[in-house]
Amino acid sequence: MRLILLGPPGSGKGTQAQRLVHRYGIVQLSTGEMLRAAVAAQTPIGLKAKDIMAGGGLVPDDIVVGIISDRLDEPDMVKGFILDGFPRTVPQAQALDDLLKKKHIKLDAVIELRVNESALLARVETRVAEMIARGEEVRVDDTPEVLSKRLASYRSLTEPLIHYYSERRKLLTVDGMMTIEHVTREIHRILAAIGAMDAKSVKKARGEAPTRVVKAGRPVKKTAKRAGKAGKPVPKRAKKSGRTTGPGSKAKAIEGSKKFAKKPPKKRAKA
Repeated sequence: MRLILLGPPGSGKGTQAQRLVHRYGIVQLSTGEMLRAAVAAQTPIGLKAKDIMAGGGLVPDDIVVGIISDRLDEPDMVKGFILDGFPRTVPQAQALDDLLKKKHIKLDAVIELRVNESALLARVETRVAEMIARGEEVRVDDTPEVLSKRLASYRSLTEPLIHYYSERRKLLTVDGMMTIEHVTREIHRILAAIGAMDAKSVKKARGEAPTRVVKAGRPVKKTAKRAGKAGKPVPKRAKKSGRTTGPGSKAKAIEGSKKFAKKPPKKRAKA
């Protein structure tokens, strides 16, 4: 399963990504974490990024794509991934498409968590008011003013991705204003509908018991009622006679038929 989650700040992308990671065993790929890991490992691309980051500049798209490329080659990518924080622009999305095509990796879906921006701002204002009332310190980046700027940035840079992936029939939209549980269930439902989940995962998402598979060539165990005594096979019923068959039963049947044949028929008494 290979996914991209889209949505403005406060839409719940992080929460839903963690739930998908936990349920399906896939990996959440954060560009920020990958950059720091590449710098720490002193990979060739990581060293390029280190110099740029040290100077306070933005890491170019080609370096970010290179780091993602290296990460996709790791063994834990077998089950799939969720991209978090990338792509943010259409050029980045095009570069990612080229990379996945070269690696013969298919992107299953792009899930957009659609929210009401006015409602998000109202939530932040309420949360800040409650924190002030409790005497708690409010973070600088957790205010309506900062959120407004982040939402504006999302609209100008990232929102065009919705049209980009919609044209390629990869976009799936979920109402992010529902409760967390409802959003999770809706994501599972649409992933099952497009076939991004295997049969076992679909049953797990629906709460159904897994199907018991009997391997070919192996006999199915008999139930307790038919098993008879422990360790002994159930004897087969002989046709018509009601006798059971077993070791030596055939020979006994032949011998009995011979004895019957030797006996002369009984004479009927005269009237």
